[in-house]
Amino acid sequence: QVQLVESGGRLVQAGDSLKLPCAASGHSFSTYTMGWFRQAPGKEREFVAAITWNTEGTYYADSVKGRFAISRDNAKKTVYLQMNNLKPEDTALYYCAADQWGLGSPESGDYDYWGQGTQVTVSS
Repeated sequence: QVQLVESGGRLVQAGDSLKLPCAASGHSFSTYTMGWFRQAPGKEREFVAAITWNTEGTYYADSVKGRFAISRDNAKKTVYLQMNNLKPEDTALYYCAADQWGLGSPESGDYDYWGQGTQVTVSS
């Protein structure tokens, strides 16, 4: 089992950058594919990015491709989401999630463990 805690969310202006860490506790972090999802008010949760357990694969939603980057530090048991050139439509509650031995699925149902989320608000 793994516990996840996101942090780093805050109010920023359009065009700013922000890096969200997600710290994991528990065992075998290196066996978990990690994903970032987000949910805006009144909308369904959507996939943002994922990085496989062996770091060989990174995947992004079309809406963030070229602006966001996912990375992980297994020694620190932390996954990061670097967000550049933020737009008002990026405003959402951002969650990280873990899927053991996962393939980097964009489906939230494939992830077994979730954090509580961190709020990112982008003003225009």
